[in-house]
Amino acid sequence: MAVSLQAEVRKEATKSEIKQLRSKGKIPAVVYGKNMANTVLSIDLKELQVVLRQNPHAIIDLAISGSTKTQPVMINEIQRNPLNRELSHIDFHQINMDEPIKTVVALEFIGDAVGVHEGGIFQIQMHNIEIRCMPNQVPTSIQVEVSSLGLGDNLHVSQIVVPAGIEMKSDPNDIVVTILVPQKETETPVAANHEERVGEAETSSEAATVGQPS
Repeated sequence: MAVSLQAEVRKEATKSEIKQLRSKGKIPAVVYGKNMANTVLSIDLKELQVVLRQNPHAIIDLAISGSTKTQPVMINEIQRNPLNRELSHIDFHQINMDEPIKTVVALEFIGDAVGVHEGGIFQIQMHNIEIRCMPNQVPTSIQVEVSSLGLGDNLHVSQIVVPAGIEMKSDPNDIVVTILVPQKETETPVAANHEERVGEAETSSEAATVGQPS
């Protein structure tokens, strides 16, 4: 399901102008595609953060100022400040709704693994998978049933059931989830070692006594 986002066309700006733009709660962006010229934009930061929280891989209906119709786009690249990790720039890629696309979809794990109830540790190796499908078929997430996994079991990409019309592009042999067997702690026989040391000390003492002149 597509989400909506507003964008304003802007001119190429200097570093100081970009800084001023960010001080107003906006970040610079660009949109490009086969059927449109590269267009530099500004996006409201709060609106963008809402979209990213909902689904960073969603199809976005981008409403560009001065245009009467929205453009279907997807986020192609997100740039962040290396020091504070704040959003600094975003690239949008226009998509054709009549052509299949490759994208990434989040995995949603359903059920309680048997192995966890037996003391195992549920470890997620993959949070997303790559798929190929028509734009209007891109799901928000793909559910993965994990209830039957026991101690030491792995669930591979090949075992994930995807909806009709969706092609899996991730490596089928990749492990998605594993149920780790907990390591048993080895107990140190403290008491036995202590008794042995005491015995050794007594023996040494006796030997020393025997060896002394009377």
